[in-house]
Amino acid sequence: MRCEWVPLNKPTYLKYHDEEWGVPVHDDTKMFEFLVLESFQAGLSWEIVLNKRENFRKAFAEFDFNKVALFGEDKIQVLLQDKGIVRNRLKIQAAINNAQRYLEIIDEFGSFCTYFWNYTQGQPITNKCRTLTEVQVSSPLSDELARDFKKRGFKFMGTTVMYAHMQAVGMVNDHL
Repeated sequence: MRCEWVPLNKPTYLKYHDEEWGVPVHDDTKMFEFLVLESFQAGLSWEIVLNKRENFRKAFAEFDFNKVALFGEDKIQVLLQDKGIVRNRLKIQAAINNAQRYLEIIDEFGSFCTYFWNYTQGQPITNKCRTLTEVQVSSPLSDELARDFKKRGFKFMGTTVMYAHMQAVGMVNDHL
């Protein structure tokens, strides 16, 4: 069985749903990948970002947050010309900024995943939704995380993006 939002005629979506969405992530690099992708998805369809995922991987140094944190204006100019990604200056700058903030959290907590999963004591939240209309787009926890991210200086990480991130990395299991 699959969630009703998954288009059966789109192999990329099927693979993402079946193998990744809702699976708990405890690897800092993988977690950063989802943060970058979710921030670029803001205001767009997930399909657009998912279809460009491999291009994002190449453009953003295999999602190596140490490298992305060092991107400067020259790299921003290169990325703005890259037709394989979403070419939005503010989102590109946000990814760089967020990598820098990410490193600050790692310095403070030892790992980004330790910081992130502390919000649920390391346990996924399993919602018992039966239909797509029951699935939330935000929650009190995504509100809290978005506030903390904003306080720490993250960009493009509002409550809806945060909730989608929580779903993607398995902190919230919204499988129907």
